[in-house]
Amino acid sequence: MTSFPTGSGGGGSRKRLRGLGVLGVVAALLVAPTAAVGAVPHEADHSDALQAVQDAVQAGQDAVQAAQDVVASVQSGYVGVGDAESFWLHLNSTPALDVMLAAEAKRHKYIVLNAWEGDLLKKLKASNPKVQVFVYKDLSSTRSYACRNGVDDKYLPAGVGYCVADKNHPEWFLRKSDGKRFEYDGYRGHWQMDIGNTAYQDAWATNVIADAKETGFDGVFMDNALFPCDAYHPKVCPEKYPTNEAFQAAYTSMLANMKGRFAEAGLTTVANLSNARLYDGAWDAYTEHLDGGFDEWWLVFGNNNLLAEYDRGWSRQVAQLASNEERGKITWVQPHFGQGQDGPLRYAMASYYLAVGNKAAIAEMEQTDGYGDPTARHPMYDWDIGTAAEPYRPVAPNVFRRDFTCGTVIVNANPSKSAAVKVELDEAHLDERGWRVSTVSLPGTSGTILRKSCK
Repeated sequence: MTSFPTGSGGGGSRKRLRGLGVLGVVAALLVAPTAAVGAVPHEADHSDALQAVQDAVQAGQDAVQAAQDVVASVQSGYVGVGDAESFWLHLNSTPALDVMLAAEAKRHKYIVLNAWEGDLLKKLKASNPKVQVFVYKDLSSTRSYACRNGVDDKYLPAGVGYCVADKNHPEWFLRKSDGKRFEYDGYRGHWQMDIGNTAYQDAWATNVIADAKETGFDGVFMDNALFPCDAYHPKVCPEKYPTNEAFQAAYTSMLANMKGRFAEAGLTTVANLSNARLYDGAWDAYTEHLDGGFDEWWLVFGNNNLLAEYDRGWSRQVAQLASNEERGKITWVQPHFGQGQDGPLRYAMASYYLAVGNKAAIAEMEQTDGYGDPTARHPMYDWDIGTAAEPYRPVAPNVFRRDFTCGTVIVNANPSKSAAVKVELDEAHLDERGWRVSTVSLPGTSGTILRKSCK
């Protein structure tokens, strides 16, 4: 699992307008007519000034249309469902009592287990046959700790056993320029494999499909579909893949070559695509060969570290969710914050509702890699704000709104501590506290989920 958010917060270059970032120019263009009128010093200049005003008005209208086109381009053709779905990653082998399993099976749409937890799978399915249960498998590493006395464990967290690879296929290990193998920094016993090697790809798919089908899993959660060539070993790339582009091409090859085999086996595939927002086109390139993607670090990286809008910020992550919904693919999003942190919860949940269709799920996480007992679940997860036939739309620079039949969600994706933006509502709503409101005022990196009588 990716244990850190790369490029966290609202930092990063803002030189380029990409995706929904174009909305940030709308306000400046819209105030241009006023500035032009105020700048007219003499009557003789009126004709030129009038033309300037008309040009500025047209520019503002063009910018508004562009903003609307961008929103429509990343979200159209599907209905938003205002009843949040959730997921649970049970990966740390913590004890799971029967009563807990019965409850969690009914609470979540998706659950991920380890390969050796087939007994838990049966109990989950007994409680809720519809819950989709995935087996965890790492795309990118083999684990030496699961190799004992020259024999690999029967059930592995990886697709290829360390003992087999070490003895029969040393060429499957990625190496540094000095010929040494790569071991993940911070994860002892995780040895990085050559995901571009077609023999490794074939062995990985063969082993994982057999394992998943034997136990009865619905799908495979593929951890560590990576993007930077120095992932897990900063500033040192494999000799075979010295650039991010070469590294990503190898992953695309692996996913593309395995896609048909998993489909034929009837197994749903979801991969961990954390930090895809930092690489242009990466999310769609990988998910083209998958049934879904997981963003392990989504919008909220801590109680006071919320991702604002910039060309690889808020809009990029929300657009990824929308892109998956448009293509009928699954998305799991995971914001990180502690219990009782209402601000981060609302920012994440409102952003989720802006783009959700009927596939995505959200689950909050407090501790990095805290994949044991079920995480906190706010009552908001059980609200139902109806359906949304239309995509979200801009109502101010970097402020977005989506209307549901039983509620409204609004997000201010401007930087934290920026001035609050007031938004008028079409009718009275109940806010998160149950107070009746007709307007809301949202500071930067905040959101609200409002309820109303259903239409």
